[in-house]
Amino acid sequence: MRERGEMVGPLRPQFVLFGSSIVQQSFSNEGWGAILADLYARKADILLRGYSGWNSRRALQVLDQVFPKDAAIQPSLVIVYFGGNDSVLPHPSGLGPHVPLPEYIENMRKIALHLKSLSEKTRIIFLSAPPVSEEQICETFSLKLGELRRKNESCRIYSEACLELCREMDIKAIDLWSAIQKRDDWLTASFTDGIHLSSEGSKPVVKEIMKVLSEADWEPSLHWKSLPAEFAEDSPYDPVGPDGKTTMNVSDTSFYGNMQWELEAK
Repeated sequence: MRERGEMVGPLRPQFVLFGSSIVQQSFSNEGWGAILADLYARKADILLRGYSGWNSRRALQVLDQVFPKDAAIQPSLVIVYFGGNDSVLPHPSGLGPHVPLPEYIENMRKIALHLKSLSEKTRIIFLSAPPVSEEQICETFSLKLGELRRKNESCRIYSEACLELCREMDIKAIDLWSAIQKRDDWLTASFTDGIHLSSEGSKPVVKEIMKVLSEADWEPSLHWKSLPAEFAEDSPYDPVGPDGKTTMNVSDTSFYGNMQWELEAK
């Protein structure tokens, strides 16, 4: 019998991407979620739980529904991103996504505690708020700089708060605000609209995730090279080899193409 929560088998490790639009759109534009799904083909299921426009308040409202504590199968890894929308400057009406910094920190703490309680084997990585290209936002949305409510300096403050919380709680964290700005042309190359990540903007996200997974002393390791490929046994139905007498096992054909992420993480 299948356990509740198992849709198809065999059962693979589940990696859940949980966050706002940086997560929801991570399969678009050759995004970081799509790259992870390719890296972990036949090894782990990458589950998308992204909600554009959401802040940490809304995340808390659905936390028990997205990650029920009584689920028969708990994720092996949860990658969490909230912060960019929280950091938006407050609107005079009181509406909008802004969450004051102290509340944001406590919301993220509650998310972390909930995820830690799911299983001893559930691992967590927090992504901090990435930078934004203010000029590109203005061009995309026909705004003047003085009209912007999403500021790069505010993103930095919320990013640092997230990283500090992760240090306090011993949670793996990735400093996206700094990682994306390492390339000289990040302001023009990293975004589709000044906020959301382009294919080039997604590359440092994958690089930093791979670095965490390669260095973490987790048992079992969740690095893509460490996980077995599903149905990887030799078969007479595999493609026939050059000698015309044996077959070639192609269960891990993506291995050589994906070596770039192994090299990038070093």
